[in-house]
Amino acid sequence: MEERSCWLAWSQIPGIGPVLLKRIHEHFGSLAIAWDANPESLLQVDGIGVRLSEVVREKRSQLHPARLLQQYESNNPNFWTPADAAYPRLLFEIPDPPPVLYYRGRYAQGNNQECAPVIGVVGTRSPSEYGKRWTRKLSRGLTQQGFAIVSGLAKGIDTEAHQSCLDQKGYTIAVLGTGVDIVYPQSNQALYEQIASQGLLLSEHANGVPPDRTHFPRRNRIIAGLSRAILVTEAPKRSGALITAHLANEYGRDVYALPGSLDNPRSLGCLELLNQGGQLILGSNFLMESLGAAPLLQSAKEESKPQPELEPSLNQVFQIIPQEPIFLDRIVEALNIETGVVLSALVQLELLGLVTQLPGMHYQRCD
Repeated sequence: MEERSCWLAWSQIPGIGPVLLKRIHEHFGSLAIAWDANPESLLQVDGIGVRLSEVVREKRSQLHPARLLQQYESNNPNFWTPADAAYPRLLFEIPDPPPVLYYRGRYAQGNNQECAPVIGVVGTRSPSEYGKRWTRKLSRGLTQQGFAIVSGLAKGIDTEAHQSCLDQKGYTIAVLGTGVDIVYPQSNQALYEQIASQGLLLSEHANGVPPDRTHFPRRNRIIAGLSRAILVTEAPKRSGALITAHLANEYGRDVYALPGSLDNPRSLGCLELLNQGGQLILGSNFLMESLGAAPLLQSAKEESKPQPELEPSLNQVFQIIPQEPIFLDRIVEALNIETGVVLSALVQLELLGLVTQLPGMHYQRCD
């Protein structure tokens, strides 16, 4: 059974939200394995009780993962699940990653391989000229340094961040609270089209889903999850940008805030973040130095590490692993040895820095 189809099927079961689904995946190591697990095994997952296990049992008998996958690929072909190598690595690290992530636009594979770290830029929908000016300045500087910019396509700070990145021919990601085929707000129609052409639109909602006020706070966790750092350039005390910042802090991301005047209510949220330990933005150059002069996590200029001598059993597995992601089942099938033996070898190869594991039990060689 395909892991990809199982992410879809599990996401259809009432009571199984993103947090619990991540726990199931971590417990079994595979949602395909979990799909065939008996009720007693499911009860070992934190958060699944007798009643929910019964719901799972009943719904599994009604759902057909392969058929569901075919339906999704027909109706909404552009989507990822954590079983796909293209699913953003950082996003999968959060406690509640979206089981299905729909996209539209230009997928930059290099970005997902963490060659161009993503920085989130968020703030108020009604910024002052000061907030707009500094958002543009910081976004331009980040883009020129090779960072990608992610925001929420809202009016105000989001719009300034996206547009400034695009003006520099950079790569920007808009996370929506609607389906990726719906423009919201309508005033950002032109910006939406430009991002669809030059950047990437993402959503956990299927095509046709309209805006809903409950979607946007949940959308903020995706912005935080995609980002290596979050910048709040202007925000009042009650602002969705602060939700994004607090989530980023929980996820272990750096949070930066632009200081403003005590006389400006739009800056009080930023000042509150700074009072709580957020990092102070003291200018564009200062920010670039704080984030690191070279944004590449794994620079292509680094010399490749010489391969150490491997035991025959490890070398046998290593030789099967290509540069492109490969699913665990394919490795097992190619080697024709037990899954446990392959997993043990893969763990050792990871410790040696020769192989890396991607979401959905995919593996690939390290550069």
